[in-house]
Amino acid sequence: MERWFKLKERSTTPGMEVLAGITTFFTMVYIVIVNPGILSQAGMDFHGVFIATVLASIVATLIMGLGANYPIVIAPGMGLNAYFAFTVVAGGGVPWQAALGAVFVAGILFILLSLTSFRYMLLDAIPPSLKHAITAGIGLFITFIGLQNAKIVVDSPSTLLTLGKLTEPMTMLTVVGLAVSLILMAYRVKGYLFIGMLVTAVIAWFTGLLELPDTLVAWPSGLSATAMQMDVSGVFTHGLYAVIFTFLLITLFDTTGTMLGVAEQAGLIKDGKFPRSRGALLADAVGTTTGAMLGTSPTSAYIESSAGVAIGGRTGLTAVTVSVLLGLTLFFSPLVSVLAAIPAITAPSLIIVGFLMISVVQKIEWNDFEVVFPAFLIIVLMPLTYSIATGIGVGFIAYPVLKAVRGKWRDVHPIFYLFAVLFFIQLVFFSH
Repeated sequence: MERWFKLKERSTTPGMEVLAGITTFFTMVYIVIVNPGILSQAGMDFHGVFIATVLASIVATLIMGLGANYPIVIAPGMGLNAYFAFTVVAGGGVPWQAALGAVFVAGILFILLSLTSFRYMLLDAIPPSLKHAITAGIGLFITFIGLQNAKIVVDSPSTLLTLGKLTEPMTMLTVVGLAVSLILMAYRVKGYLFIGMLVTAVIAWFTGLLELPDTLVAWPSGLSATAMQMDVSGVFTHGLYAVIFTFLLITLFDTTGTMLGVAEQAGLIKDGKFPRSRGALLADAVGTTTGAMLGTSPTSAYIESSAGVAIGGRTGLTAVTVSVLLGLTLFFSPLVSVLAAIPAITAPSLIIVGFLMISVVQKIEWNDFEVVFPAFLIIVLMPLTYSIATGIGVGFIAYPVLKAVRGKWRDVHPIFYLFAVLFFIQLVFFSH
């Protein structure tokens, strides 16, 4: 164990790593409830997605822990699952099998990029402010979805949207659940999202809004409903090129940014460089590809990994511990399915995660007009058009245009012009 994880070199112990893994697990385990709940709204089988979520997370996290030796957890990413379900499938009329095909193609491309230096060129081509804007826009998007699911925000024939009836039992319970999670968050309780879910579930049970299943534990089943159902040919039939690019782009820089942040917190950045970055990126790339084959949306590195690092996690043993605990959740599918069916239990997580993501707006260069206006367009258009790809596309078109008008066309990376042209063609000629 010492030779593999280099515990002494990183000033940690097996006990510390296991404790860090347990901490990280409770901060991110909400995803095994939320992700199947979101993707099942796209017509996918809940139990199949649940197993696919857990297995894809285990595969990617084990590669991260055993291969790259980092205390970082990988699981289906928030935001991308909403984009998959509500924009690509529900909004675009694309069968979920074809959407999985797009995830698979994006995963293969991600693997190829992880093996080459082109990934750095792709990352360098996008200004940091636009990267932050994409993260913030996704945050606003999933917050909007959470508010809709809880019926805090509802349709209006006169204003499109309006405030829902807060006296509705499920809406009222959502507000209570959100308040519980926020209080736990304010007091920096580890795993506040998951604990908030459990408290809300108990309240729902006492008030008759939740009925417990006959059995809490069952042998995992249902994976056949989603495994190997991806339709790669459907990717080309439906012209899902922008979807592939969106999946690839977001997983690439979101994962890279998260990994750098967690590694820096753990003191693992050496001379400004990220050691074993290829193995770390491959973990996510393989996770995304595996997830597509099993039946879930793209994976991403989880910022919740920083909770384990704060406890003292410094090696891949932390990630391995999380993988073992995730494996145990496979046997609780009856309970998970009941919890995921109650909007008041899952909506607060969407709202809070969205808040955490949108906080990066402070990093945007607000004094640079050519950058900040495209960033603004990205942020507002994602929720208003109900499409992450549309927000990115419009912003990516506006950025080089504004730079060129101001005589600063040389400041734009050549590959960015290609992005702009491709998005223009997609939005004008192939937009659903």
